[in-house]
Amino acid sequence: MNVDELVRDSLREQAAEQPPLAVDFAERVLTVRRRRRTRRLATVAAATAAVVAVAVAVPLLDSGKDQVRLATEMNKSDIIAHPDQSPPRDLIAAGDVALAAYWTGDTVINKKKDTAVRKRSYSILDQKTGKYVADSRWSMVAVAPGMRTAAVLEMELPTKRIGLLDLLTGEVERWIPVDRGVASVEFSADGTRIVATTYSKNPDVLTKAANDADGDGKKNDYMPLHSESYRTGFYIVDVDSGRSEWSAVPPEREEELFFVNSRQDFSFSGDGKLVRSGLSMEPHDQYYDLKGGKVAKPADEKYLTWSVEARLSPNGKLAAGGFAGSAKTTASEILDPRTGKRLHKVRGQQLLAWVDNERLIAWDIAADGSNEFHNGLVLVTIGSDRTIPLSGARKGNDGAPGRWNPVFATR
Repeated sequence: MNVDELVRDSLREQAAEQPPLAVDFAERVLTVRRRRRTRRLATVAAATAAVVAVAVAVPLLDSGKDQVRLATEMNKSDIIAHPDQSPPRDLIAAGDVALAAYWTGDTVINKKKDTAVRKRSYSILDQKTGKYVADSRWSMVAVAPGMRTAAVLEMELPTKRIGLLDLLTGEVERWIPVDRGVASVEFSADGTRIVATTYSKNPDVLTKAANDADGDGKKNDYMPLHSESYRTGFYIVDVDSGRSEWSAVPPEREEELFFVNSRQDFSFSGDGKLVRSGLSMEPHDQYYDLKGGKVAKPADEKYLTWSVEARLSPNGKLAAGGFAGSAKTTASEILDPRTGKRLHKVRGQQLLAWVDNERLIAWDIAADGSNEFHNGLVLVTIGSDRTIPLSGARKGNDGAPGRWNPVFATR
């Protein structure tokens, strides 16, 4: 019997020894998880720290109906890693942060071959089995804290309704209609609101590059529009009531078009009081109040940039910075969020999500000097040069078919 089999047998034995659960146990678990902001991390036995952790769904009977404990709740291990999987097949998590979904991109050329569309294909964590399952219905998926609900958009963009997807059943609980077309959705940190970016046309449309002299129409001959932005503004949507309010954010001057990518979605500031947008040039971020008016950067986000996804640590005392390595080694910097001073260097090419105040999930290569694009998810720790692989390495270069991109959420 190998180690994986021992772990599975142990989990089954522990489940069998538990007393019967109340019929409303699953709902009470979900209610508690929505309200709490922190939890004590379960201690991981040394013998199982390096093995693949398996999440087992436990059915609870209630008048013939099956209830289940969420896969993310069943497995409370501090680190759930699958370094042999790329893209992942089984749940990946560290601390309270889990890989809730991932997407791959592909270029779809129209019949006339004059334009193309960059489309995403999502795989979402099945909360019953702990496995990632492809779901071709959605062009955009954002997962709320607690991993119980996702905001989804249908494939044809922009669309005039936002779906709230139940991640336990895989079905849309309800639709939130809007008057203007949206092409992006992001949750606030507390999961109570959504900022939905509106576009007059699909921001993922590509045009044939002017230098495609041979006219062969290959996928890499199509480029995003940089001379025109279809972005018009944003909705702030209250998740519980479905009420929404739209604010216009048009470019003020023609030269500003070059500051905004064809797809440049809005997201909330850390405290949810503002929304922000990335810029392709300095100052790299522009903040707005909830009515669409331009405002200065918040003091604690002054040195953040939209290209670094991790942003502020949970206690707000540290900021994830950019690449700080060299041609032969990888590293990223950790900054004082109010002064921009470098406080630490950690391993990793790109910092993706804070796990706690000392650890982050990052992209990194397996060894110094290897292909910079062949990177996988790793756990890095401030003050340590050691990394813990969480996934296998991606293949191909940037933009190659099949390269996957993570969607994280707190569990």
